[in-house]
Amino acid sequence: MTDPIERTARFLLEAERPVVFTGAGVSTESGIPDFRSPGGVWDRFDPREMTYKNFVGTETGRRKYWEIGRHSYPLMRKAEPNRAHLAITELHRLGRLDCCITQNVDNLHQRAGLPEEKVIELHGNATRARCLACERPYSRDEIQEWLDGGVEIPTCAECGGIVKPHTILFGEPMPPGATEEAERRARASDVFVVVGSSLVVYPAAYMPVHAKHAGAALVIINLSRTPYDAQADVQITGKAGEIMHAIVRRLRSLQ
Repeated sequence: MTDPIERTARFLLEAERPVVFTGAGVSTESGIPDFRSPGGVWDRFDPREMTYKNFVGTETGRRKYWEIGRHSYPLMRKAEPNRAHLAITELHRLGRLDCCITQNVDNLHQRAGLPEEKVIELHGNATRARCLACERPYSRDEIQEWLDGGVEIPTCAECGGIVKPHTILFGEPMPPGATEEAERRARASDVFVVVGSSLVVYPAAYMPVHAKHAGAALVIINLSRTPYDAQADVQITGKAGEIMHAIVRRLRSLQ
């Protein structure tokens, strides 16, 4: 069997614990730019300034972070789930998804109908925020209203502490609970499908390695090459939405 769509569909059909791993290439099709591509955020801002140390340690760092956030968050907020998100949700409805591990922070998997408990967010969620001192929760929409109203550095209305979105900055540890659960699910999977990730951001990029070493079939779907293509059982170059839609359509025909 040489057709990669057919092979992937059959892997999913026969799997007991299929896992999907998503990266920025899934969300670019919803109009959310990849930070690293030409024209992305890092073309306009120095990523070395966007560190956890700068954010918690200096007002200048927080001001710069929120300046970027004031302009980038509305773009993310108005984005809608695309065919890739909807196809992954359809895998869940067909009983062909153990979980979705994602590097994305845009909440689009949940908005596409994937239950919260099925989504493991390795880099956090940009729609939520919290006070680092008292842990009071805030919605990112509320913070945006403050920023649009002229507040340059949001602080907690309860205790005056630093407010930070639930997203991981450079130099900030990955959320241990989500990371450990993702590793466990990856090692337990029998097919692991990477969608729209260049697999160059660590430790998230170790997830397909954990799966492959534990015996899972590895499928990589991405527009460009990745460091792990040679280890993949199926490698498909193409747009996430188009490919995932085709895979799910073929899966339905096999059931």
